Amino acid sequence: MKKILVIEDNQAIRENTAEILELADFEVVTAEDGKIGVEMAKSTHPDLIICDIMMPHLDGYGVLKILNKNPNTSRIPFIFLTAKSEKSDFRKGMGLGADDYIVKPFEDSDLLDAVEIRLKRSVEFQENFDNNVDGLNSFIEKSRGLEELGELSKERKEKEFLKKKEIFREDDHANYLYYIISGKVKCEMTDTYGKSFVTEIYNPGDFLGYLSLLEGSEYKSTAVAMEKTRVAIIPKDDFLQLIQKNKDVSSKFIKMLSGNVIDREKRLLHLAYSPVGERVAQALYKLANNDENKKANTANINLSREDLANIVGTAKETLIRMLSELKKEGIIELEGREISVVDMNRLKSNASDF
Repeated sequence: MKKILVIEDNQAIRENTAEILELADFEVVTAEDGKIGVEMAKSTHPDLIICDIMMPHLDGYGVLKILNKNPNTSRIPFIFLTAKSEKSDFRKGMGLGADDYIVKPFEDSDLLDAVEIRLKRSVEFQENFDNNVDGLNSFIEKSRGLEELGELSKERKEKEFLKKKEIFREDDHANYLYYIISGKVKCEMTDTYGKSFVTEIYNPGDFLGYLSLLEGSEYKSTAVAMEKTRVAIIPKDDFLQLIQKNKDVSSKFIKMLSGNVIDREKRLLHLAYSPVGERVAQALYKLANNDENKKANTANINLSREDLANIVGTAKETLIRMLSELKKEGIIELEGREISVVDMNRLKSNASDF
């Protein structure tokens, strides 16, 4: 039985909506204002949320914003229930990520039709596509099946890049989305003094260049293969069709692209405010967790000292000194360019609240 959360401050409308849904064999939970609704969404994990806009304490727009920031609630289909029917209101709600609107007063059939459609669409895109090229193809095949999307390209070109070869360059106009099939890629930026720093390391299953495509601008960084790397190349028009033509597709695809965006935001904050020793431990801990052969408390990192220094945002000499200190503490071992983490727990502790 599907569970639906109804957030509505008007008791009569709340109870009437709940009754209609219960008669249609849905499990219904209710909340009388936005703040309570947010907490109930987090605790009850509903399959769909119906929410009024004009409410005391926290309005419907605020509810949607909060839920969209939480990975556990951001995927829940969301329908606004409102007496406001101006185009600007619809545009604002849809811009925040709402899936649909029901305008009060409404017929029972209007409510049930909207709920059934949103639940059906949600189920179609709840499938967890494998994080590999087959998963990418499966996702696009599923997307192609929706009439609204029209025809997407049936074949995606693949290209291989040797170590140190550029995939795209900073300030080049963004025309493609790149999906890493195998290998490893670093993205680096150059500051006004000509110094390069690594903004991120990407692994198989990651996407490159999507923010620039969404903005319709140039690539913000230079992507360089760190080893022999194979990528799938998705034309800009195909990508924009996925994003623009269907809310369900855009939601799913953006989540595939976003991945560890919260970790990336935290990394930028630490880069700005944390002592260099903490930043080194943070970078090593993150890279160690990406090691495919990582064991419970150990991992190996194969990365040049220059690249690691650029990730940390410090001089190469400072990095080498920090690595020596970690070695003395028995947290890592060094052999050539290879760094072996022998105590992940202590490394995590040195990384502070990373």
